[in-house]
Amino acid sequence: MKNKIKYFIIPAIVCLLLSTPAISQIETDNNIYSSLLSQHVHNGRVDYDGFKKDEARLDEYLAVLSATDARSLSRNQQFAFYINAYNAFTIKLVLSEYPGINSIKEIGNFFSGPWSKKFIKLKQGKVSLDHIEHNILRPVFKDPRVHFAINCASKGCPPLLEKPYEGEILDSQLDQQARSFINNPKRNRVKGDTLFISKIFKWFKEDFSDNPLRFIQTYAGRDLKSDIQSAGASIKISYLEYDWTLNR
Repeated sequence: MKNKIKYFIIPAIVCLLLSTPAISQIETDNNIYSSLLSQHVHNGRVDYDGFKKDEARLDEYLAVLSATDARSLSRNQQFAFYINAYNAFTIKLVLSEYPGINSIKEIGNFFSGPWSKKFIKLKQGKVSLDHIEHNILRPVFKDPRVHFAINCASKGCPPLLEKPYEGEILDSQLDQQARSFINNPKRNRVKGDTLFISKIFKWFKEDFSDNPLRFIQTYAGRDLKSDIQSAGASIKISYLEYDWTLNR
């Protein structure tokens, strides 16, 4: 998720693999990841120093992801699998340059940014974060709430959840993340007749049916709903600056 949006043609093989009926209902073993998140993520802030010390354990979990055949999972389990993969491999990417960076955008160069780096080992081969987000998560699962679940290691991103995503409770987890982000006044707020919202809604406007206001109203709590109503039918939309500083 970023301001350099690229559009990709979905390889037919990816769609085929992800749409194949589940062979088994075995969940991915997220125990290591669960332990790491509970130790090193607090209120959405990531302790990269702690992760650096535990990098060998993180590598163990990444090896679990690399060995997992997503075709053996149910659709919800696949969805959770790819969200966890995106988030866990993002942490690994940051650690590859940490502590020498203040932003994930410092990784890479002019020709190849962090999101296009093919360093993620999955069953289908080496892929990038861009591939997971734009070739799998967005087009295959078609759920805008994913934008509040994946984390780009930046303060402007929705907070990293302190536990793994799990297929059996994925819907409630996605709802929780969307509701929490939308009702955080630092992320979305009304001032006068203008609704100031995250640039996520601008970059991925089509994922929100080209109507981010309607999506926001669906998840808005009492205070935000009241503010939106007070702004009136002619409410304006303005996008907040995105903070790419590491979410440490």
